[in-house]
Amino acid sequence: MRLENVDGFTFDFTDALDAFIFDEKDKSKATYHGQPMKAVDIVAEFDDRYVFVEIKDFNDPDTYDIRRFNDEEDLKKKRDGFKWLKNYLKYKYRDSYLYRHAEQKVGKPIHYICLLTFENALNITMQKVLRSELPVGVASRRWQQEFVNSCVVVNLDKWNKNFPKWPVSRVVEGAS
Repeated sequence: MRLENVDGFTFDFTDALDAFIFDEKDKSKATYHGQPMKAVDIVAEFDDRYVFVEIKDFNDPDTYDIRRFNDEEDLKKKRDGFKWLKNYLKYKYRDSYLYRHAEQKVGKPIHYICLLTFENALNITMQKVLRSELPVGVASRRWQQEFVNSCVVVNLDKWNKNFPKWPVSRVVEGAS
């Protein structure tokens, strides 16, 4: 299943049963939700799993890089930005899970992939925090199923290295 120009990227989920834009804005499309909750950009369904994909292409990724700062005020601003982004990504997943639960489509393990245009070190930091807050795996002895099976944060290069069956490319402006 090929999805073209999803937030500036083209995805090819070669072995997917289905793949679609989950945060559909067009009311005439079957995947439009019409509810005020957040939604991940893409849901791909495979024989044995679902994959939720959130995409964020940043003009200034340094805004979120808490490892590099000029002074305490700059550090606070970057921490606030990082926390906002972490919460945004977390709630995108949680709301999407609720949508899919209401659709009775959470019967397979769910893998969450965030495609962020950050350098690897910042993506790893974000991944660590997201994994703990979602949480990944069976987080409570009372739970009968996982809330999310895995959470990975990658940039375009890492995506294509880690998921070669699902290549992603940037949309080239003006190309036809």
